[in-house]
Amino acid sequence: MAILKTRDARKQDSAELDKKVRELRLEVAKEKANIAIGAPVSSPGKMREMKKTIARILTVKRENAS
Repeated sequence: MAILKTRDARKQDSAELDKKVRELRLEVAKEKANIAIGAPVSSPGKMREMKKTIARILTVKRENAS
């Protein structure tokens, strides 16, 4: 259920990865806001997967930087 797999992230350039991280962080923020106002969680696993995908992308970016 990975939103972006590691091998796919390695194929993308830095600008695309930055854009994907911004989108995912915005989506995580929206989910947190919905939880804070008491809305039911649409998919509990989705939040976890978004966080893991952000970590994957940042890891690939750090690998490419060195």
